[in-house]
Amino acid sequence: MIKTILCIDDDPITLMLCKKVITKVSFSEEIIFASNGQEAYELLRKICFDKELGNLPNLIFLDLNMPVMNGWEFLDSIEKELKNNLKDTKVIILSSTIDPADYNKAKQYEMVSHFLSKPITVDMLENLKPIYS
Repeated sequence: MIKTILCIDDDPITLMLCKKVITKVSFSEEIIFASNGQEAYELLRKICFDKELGNLPNLIFLDLNMPVMNGWEFLDSIEKELKNNLKDTKVIILSSTIDPADYNKAKQYEMVSHFLSKPITVDMLENLKPIYS
């Protein structure tokens, strides 16, 4: 079981679904949420500099299309400034995009381990369990 997962998505229904599915599969002990990349980045930055605030996530589920700071901008920011703190963290892009250019762009990020289509499902997590357990 993964200790901490961060779900980043601007859609509250998607976040609720993530919580339900992750809990149902017992995929993680703790789930934290952010509604855009900027909120997630600031949260991670705070945790990096003050461990009392919580655990750094072992896994991040990331949407690409969000206001304020999108998924690509989030990835660029953490790779530039927090990469050393997040070397044990993997990112799974969870997006509704079907653009092959997005899939190819995701391969450029060392932290990105998977590119999956929304919505998150029990079967999806069951398939990921052996990789992340």
